[in-house]
Amino acid sequence: MTSDELARLMELPVDELRRRARIPFRLLPDRDSLISDFAHSLLDQIRTHGQRGEPARFILPVGPVAQYRQVVEISNRERLSWKHVHTFNMDEFLDWQGRPIPVTHPLSFEGFMRREVFGRLDQDLRPPESQQCFPNPFRIDEIGAKIQAVGGIDCCYGGIGYHGHVAFNEPPLSRWARISVDQLRNSLTRVVALGDDSIVVQSIHSSGGNSAAIPPMAVTLGMKDILASRKIKLYCAAGERHRAVFRISVAGEVSVDFPSTLVQGHPDAEVVTDQATALPIQGGL
Repeated sequence: MTSDELARLMELPVDELRRRARIPFRLLPDRDSLISDFAHSLLDQIRTHGQRGEPARFILPVGPVAQYRQVVEISNRERLSWKHVHTFNMDEFLDWQGRPIPVTHPLSFEGFMRREVFGRLDQDLRPPESQQCFPNPFRIDEIGAKIQAVGGIDCCYGGIGYHGHVAFNEPPLSRWARISVDQLRNSLTRVVALGDDSIVVQSIHSSGGNSAAIPPMAVTLGMKDILASRKIKLYCAAGERHRAVFRISVAGEVSVDFPSTLVQGHPDAEVVTDQATALPIQGGL
């Protein structure tokens, strides 16, 4: 997009943005409503698949995370079994040598899921450990093969990063090579170096702005497995810093500069945001 086209997109009233959107979006009053929507969407699918006697297969993020407290509390209260649930984590931080950080590390996504989700579900409700899957940089194709083995993904849940990353599919910017939209669309699980902007944003909400505390690499599911999901639900409600990427994601041109735009054209995708994030943008001091 040209700078003028981008500026016009930022200024569109919400009703006009909805008419132009290439991904349907739904507005909720505030972030708390969004978190509750995420929790109940996941719970409804677990419940429905269980009642049908079918497996429930999800790609899940760590970020946002607040929804999981509701998910666990309601599951335990309602005695909602996860025995039929297969989870596939989107990504995981790696250290500077491309090795996984310990699950005991405060920023470990696997550690969070094992401790705060599976570990807090009542023992008789938990999914078998073999159905809790995490990407591993030393067995790079394993998670994709497991997705195929269980019949694909029923729903991919996720957030949208500052520069449009879904999982850690960041803009593949290089002075030496240019990755095409089709290449990114067909990307597989891989190891990536995190962009400076991702590290800064992660540090703001995870380490008090200490960017040195953020692991510099990650292993991520590729866009191919994400886009192959039968349903995609992306949640976007970080207020000011998400207002531009929300608009670009739903109505901007498809581009590797904002990988979230690759979700456009998916037959069953939705972005959920809050009213503050959806407001038009007018620059100024």
